[in-house]
Amino acid sequence: MRIFISTGEVSGDLQGSLLITALKRQAAVTGLELDIVALGGEKMVNAGATLLENTSRIGSVGILESLPYVLPTLQIQRRTIAYLKQNPPDLVVLIDYMGPNLAIGNYIRRNLPQVPVVYYIAPQEWVWSVNSRNTNLIVGITDKLLAVFPGEARYFQEKGAKVTWVGHPLVDRVQNFPTREVTRAKLGIAEDVISVALLPASRRQELKHLLPVMFQAAQVIQTKLPQVHFWIPLSLEIYREPIEKAIQWYGLRGSVVSGKTQEVLAAADLAITKSGTVNLELALLKVPQVVLYRLHPITAWIARTVLKGSIPFASPPNLVVMKPIVPEFLQEQATPENITQAALELLLNPKRKEQMLVDYQEMRQCLGEVGVCDRAAKEILQMLNL
Repeated sequence: MRIFISTGEVSGDLQGSLLITALKRQAAVTGLELDIVALGGEKMVNAGATLLENTSRIGSVGILESLPYVLPTLQIQRRTIAYLKQNPPDLVVLIDYMGPNLAIGNYIRRNLPQVPVVYYIAPQEWVWSVNSRNTNLIVGITDKLLAVFPGEARYFQEKGAKVTWVGHPLVDRVQNFPTREVTRAKLGIAEDVISVALLPASRRQELKHLLPVMFQAAQVIQTKLPQVHFWIPLSLEIYREPIEKAIQWYGLRGSVVSGKTQEVLAAADLAITKSGTVNLELALLKVPQVVLYRLHPITAWIARTVLKGSIPFASPPNLVVMKPIVPEFLQEQATPENITQAALELLLNPKRKEQMLVDYQEMRQCLGEVGVCDRAAKEILQMLNL
């Protein structure tokens, strides 16, 4: 049976790889052979997919920020639809990646109506929807929506989608992370060293808007805490050169590492991080964190004044329980001063850290039990017309 999976960016590649592994595991139980063709990245290839196009490097947040990717994305859409026309799959799984996936899903619904479409990890319309058009499109093209957050499940169910809440796949992923003690020994971190993870970018635009303010804050923290060492795990190897240059420019005591993200996160005493999926990983690993995000000022102005967009929170841990578990600084509030103050408070004030860990536990209860990927895989395989 041929399954087509479509996703983009670094986080989608990760989620796609976890799902593919579970799909193959569940299919093996029943003796079913799967041919998985995908839009995604190297992690999905390593999990056993045949890649049509690599979309892990094509991604942005914002209006101006997305302009350089419009043409490449449209070209990928056209080639993908042409492939699907010639090679109809038995089932389609869409993971986030709203613009391209809505176009692909719409094509499937109109031209291959017999092919079931599953949306797994739907776009965050349930958080920041400014009109109902995208929500209606998601519901219209989807035979089954597998939700990872309770709020997501409620939102799409109310809009008429057939929804199953499976829980969040990172619950499974962190089960395999090494312990803090093991990772610190592996990375050679002495007992008296304060290890701070800096996570500025999975998209190129974030290097421009987030890295400078993050590294300026790290500079100040370093002067106040001489025993600190910064670790920067690479989401993509192409970011190595600009990040290493920035470390030298800001005079940081830091290490850039590739292929060791799990170890860096697990070993950290604190993380200063962009908003995104990694916030959930850190929370599940019980690592205190400070979150920031910045868009181009014109994009932010359009979102606020023209689209009238507003979001209660940006980071997933806060969104899950709709309260400020982790400090997050967005746009004008994302200053080196604010980030430094919040980071030092978490490093030096045990009560503040302890409160965050208690709140993490509350958040954890909303993410489901271990076995998320297998539950999602079983739901998907049930949709196959065997």
